[in-house]
Amino acid sequence: MLIQVGYELIYRCPQPTPMLALLNIHYSRASDLLRADNMITDPAVPLVLYRDGFGNWCTRLVAPAGRMRITGEALVRDHGLADPVMPNAQLHPVESLPDDTLVYLLPSRYCDTELLTALAWNQFGGIVSGWARVQAICDFVHQHIVFGYQFARATRTASEAFNERQGVCRDYSHLAIALCRCLNVPARYCTGYLGDIRIPPSDIPMDFASWFEAYIGGHWYAFDPRNNEPRIGRVLIARGRDAADVPISMTFGPNVLEGFRVWAEETK
Repeated sequence: MLIQVGYELIYRCPQPTPMLALLNIHYSRASDLLRADNMITDPAVPLVLYRDGFGNWCTRLVAPAGRMRITGEALVRDHGLADPVMPNAQLHPVESLPDDTLVYLLPSRYCDTELLTALAWNQFGGIVSGWARVQAICDFVHQHIVFGYQFARATRTASEAFNERQGVCRDYSHLAIALCRCLNVPARYCTGYLGDIRIPPSDIPMDFASWFEAYIGGHWYAFDPRNNEPRIGRVLIARGRDAADVPISMTFGPNVLEGFRVWAEETK
């Protein structure tokens, strides 16, 4: 199947303002791009690309004073299959985990594991299967948090999401990631596109999506506590420890976001 994805961001800055954007599709999907998501700015400004420590594509630019429009669109070839479900995937003892997974056991900016350890072990410690344990965490988070864009707050941590019981997709992911890490399951944050492909359409305006990956059974598998069901057509943009590592955009100065639009649709 083919998926058309894209974005439009409109900023207004009172002065020239440096910006950092993580908007390019992840390098792991490079061979699936039938049309690359080249960033276009209006007015045109120089763009500098680099790869961060997690392998994500990042773009540096300086937005001029006034209005600036940033757009990008890609055509992605996808296998059209739902997220895999591997009920036999087992937990790894910490001492046998690959070195590069260990960073995803540590607390991070939004995943304050030290405040959730007792809850995690009391609630899920008795589940010995890796897949069942992570899925039980997703079930719990899905039921515990009420979704609503009006609940969005950029500073909310995993423990605050647990206590406040409300948030947006990133809060679901942060709480699930933190609970996994408390139980010695490496978990990393993902951001990308996820349209309403082959499911009933939603009347909620589309945004960039958040989910997470857990390392069990020798592989990284996608889990989505917000939707909590296998979905078709995830298009990864970036991975990191939590949302602080993968901001869609970060501005180093005052600005107003005047326009925001995201799309991901199956096409022919």
